[in-house]
Amino acid sequence: MGLAAEFKEFAMKGNVVDLAVGVIIGGAFGKIVSSLVGDVIMPVLGKVIGGVNFSDLAISLGKDPTGKEVLVKYGAFIQTIFDFTIIALALFLAIKGINRLKKPPPAPAAAPPPPPKSEVLLEEIRDLLAKR
Repeated sequence: MGLAAEFKEFAMKGNVVDLAVGVIIGGAFGKIVSSLVGDVIMPVLGKVIGGVNFSDLAISLGKDPTGKEVLVKYGAFIQTIFDFTIIALALFLAIKGINRLKKPPPAPAAAPPPPPKSEVLLEEIRDLLAKR
């Protein structure tokens, strides 16, 4: 089997195609969530806590040799944490919904009812006769 045929077989497996679709949709979903956080949630949150723009929050460490300001942008980090939290929540809810749609596992089989007392007595008599 040639290299091209092996690659075609590998690439056409269901898991590889599903993974590729998932990565593409995940990238698009990440952009949507980043926009939601950066353009909708963070401005409202900033306004509620006193007009703070989170993306502008930074600590200055001074200037580098070229005279450019060196900043620790912790506001961008806070925004990324919000992005992650929303993505994780959305994925959790999606997976929970998908799991509800799946067929529930079959219930364990109920234990058979005990035999009637007459059968138990007959088995005891048979066992006693077999001992003789």
